[in-house]
Amino acid sequence: MVHRAQHRKPTTENRKPVTFSLSGRLTLTIVANVLLTAALVLFARQWWPVVLLLAVFVAIWSARYVSRRITRTIEAVGDGVRGFRDGDFSVRLVVTGEDEIADLMRLYNEVGEVLRAQRNDIYQKELLLDTILQRTPVGVVLINAADRIIYSNAAARELFAAGRRLDGSRFAEVVGPAPETLREALHSGGDSLFTLRLSEQEETFHLSQRVFHLNTQQHRLVLLERLTPELRRAEVTVWKKAIRLINHELNNTIAPISSLFHSARRAQELPAHRHKLGEIYETIEERLTFLRAFLESYAQFARLPEPSRQRIDWNDLLDDVRALYSFRLEGNVPAEGYVDPAQLEQVLINLLKNAHESGSDPNEITITIQRAVDGTILRICDRGRGMDEATMRQALLPFYTTKAGGTGLGLALCTEIIEAHGGRLNLSAREGGGTVVTCWLPQ
Repeated sequence: MVHRAQHRKPTTENRKPVTFSLSGRLTLTIVANVLLTAALVLFARQWWPVVLLLAVFVAIWSARYVSRRITRTIEAVGDGVRGFRDGDFSVRLVVTGEDEIADLMRLYNEVGEVLRAQRNDIYQKELLLDTILQRTPVGVVLINAADRIIYSNAAARELFAAGRRLDGSRFAEVVGPAPETLREALHSGGDSLFTLRLSEQEETFHLSQRVFHLNTQQHRLVLLERLTPELRRAEVTVWKKAIRLINHELNNTIAPISSLFHSARRAQELPAHRHKLGEIYETIEERLTFLRAFLESYAQFARLPEPSRQRIDWNDLLDDVRALYSFRLEGNVPAEGYVDPAQLEQVLINLLKNAHESGSDPNEITITIQRAVDGTILRICDRGRGMDEATMRQALLPFYTTKAGGTGLGLALCTEIIEAHGGRLNLSAREGGGTVVTCWLPQ
């Protein structure tokens, strides 16, 4: 009844019509038993108890004979369905007869062929996807609701465990020994940008995290992309842009000044026009003042001095900044910090300025200062437009800006100041919308 059939394409085109149905057979058996019993009673009335007993025996035997095939078929189909449940789609039934039972067995075999073909198709797609993921430079980790890693590719294994196996491990234990910047980025729960020191050089990574449901269970997907080569290419691009911008502004100033000097020379030679010299000199001074301020903004980034760290009162520093940009202070503020007050004030001013220009409600702009085991954590949060993935990739690059008339030096200057203090600056998306800038400063 049951065998492992050769894989063949299922078809319903060659089915033969049912010639004698199962219900017809049952009806015929019952009618035959009744007629046989009546005939025996008529011809042997004196032996009617024996005849009746014989008729009952024949009826039972014929019923068992008819039902035996149904029972065997049900058992065989049950075995096959249990095989389906266990992922075995190779069980096939031997089809005999042309009744409803045979039709059911053919249908079962066709369903088995369809399921086997679909499983093989899914397996091939999974194999292709795994091959792609294993070769991608982006680290991929999939974590289930129990915090167990159920999938990791080669890039993730190299980053988290020096190439060792990760599947089956608890994710919290895997990231426990990881650098603080990576753990902070994972703790944020969203997209973020952070820096690690690998192989004696700084490497920048972009972290993406997504939560979704798989088989009704919550899972977390973590993607880690190394951005250093991309950022280096982008850095060359923005330097070229900066050079073009500086050249453009210099030409826009030098050309008018050259023309004004020519006009001043003519006015000096002609006494009737000497009264125009004052206006000409004022215009020249305005253009030179603008050029000086323009170049000073770039020079400030290039000649940032070493921080002069000293003990400060955080509340005094925050009061000075609040006079320029409003914010809401969350939590308790540590009594003291050990920073360069002028440089840290510049960092706060730049970050709060960005927060206000992001379109955030001023009441949603917050500052949090917390004492950590090995330093101080400073966070500035807003509810503005936030940054898409492309913007976040380049936001810390010098001269990169999305603002009309912006210099692209604000965040880059903040990063330089924080790193000059021996700290780190990270960007991440705020849950519910907006941006979070996290600064870690050593003690």
